[in-house]
Amino acid sequence: MNILELIIENREVMKLFYGAAITLICLIIVLRTDKLFRLSFHEGIRYFRNAFFFYGLGFFFRYLFELLFPISFSFSAFLFEFFIVMAGFFLLYSLVWKTIEGSQKEVRSSLFNSRIFLFYFMALVITLLDYLWMTFLFMFASQILTFIFSSVISYSNYKNRSSRNTFSKFYFIAMFLTLIIWVLNAVASLLFHWHEGILINVYAVNFIIFLIFLWGVLEVTRRT
Repeated sequence: MNILELIIENREVMKLFYGAAITLICLIIVLRTDKLFRLSFHEGIRYFRNAFFFYGLGFFFRYLFELLFPISFSFSAFLFEFFIVMAGFFLLYSLVWKTIEGSQKEVRSSLFNSRIFLFYFMALVITLLDYLWMTFLFMFASQILTFIFSSVISYSNYKNRSSRNTFSKFYFIAMFLTLIIWVLNAVASLLFHWHEGILINVYAVNFIIFLIFLWGVLEVTRRT
């Protein structure tokens, strides 16, 4: 029996491990970036933190809550998609917040304000459309577009900075790698219909890229 067959035979255990590991990674990223935000009060870091808060919620409900508690697959999948789409929007907003908000300094919640409510509405519409049409097409399209824009903006920010610091470089790499994740997931779903062998490889790439996110955040926060 090869490794792939062993993983397929123990898929539920592997899903539990996969979900727990990524949820833990997201928790560490949230805690470290929250500490960095409280030192710098940089709004971009604040929204970056929120993105991984939602990624953590998504993976928790999809891979842990569903296995530990008797809820329907469709409900956990609905929550997973909503939280994952919101996370993508937060990452994009972490790059454009200054253009939209300007220099205003009013104290408000970064999770509940008029601009963020628009993202909640968009994420809910995308998730409902996928649920009604029984597809992931709307999620894939929205997130691939989101991270194309995020990659372009983060690269432009990095190239235009007079001082190309570690964080701006990491931001571009992170956005580009996340775009790759979404393209791979779309290919696995639309072309290979979640074939188990393909899916395991996609899971592995997802996990590696979350580890890269973690490494980047730890490296940046270590220097502060």
